[in-house]
Amino acid sequence: MPKPEPLPVPGVPTNNDTYSQVVRLGDLVFVSGQLGLDPSTGQPLEGIQAQTRKALDNVAAALAAAGSGLDRVAKVNIFITDFSLLGEMNLVYRTYFPHRPAKTTVEISRLDRGALIEIEAVAGL
Repeated sequence: MPKPEPLPVPGVPTNNDTYSQVVRLGDLVFVSGQLGLDPSTGQPLEGIQAQTRKALDNVAAALAAAGSGLDRVAKVNIFITDFSLLGEMNLVYRTYFPHRPAKTTVEISRLDRGALIEIEAVAGL
């Protein structure tokens, strides 16, 4: 049985030392929830589309660090603070996932740093 292998992701730091941005386990890659933060300030970017784009860019960077890519994503979990933003979020999301992986979207009351969205993914190698 393979063991989970945490991997560093250049340019995508963790918020604390209790988790890894990406873990490879056999032929699967698990990406921790990514926020759409401005790398220079650590604060959320302005608006749901900018935050979605940055969060998905971070997911892509994590997948690349593990030897995978967005085209190999099988499952996406999205946490959003306001379902009325879903349409705007999906405008960006569609451009990253034309292959339409399985997806769950959940509205939650609050995210770290006041972010509007957090995105995690599971992919194959």
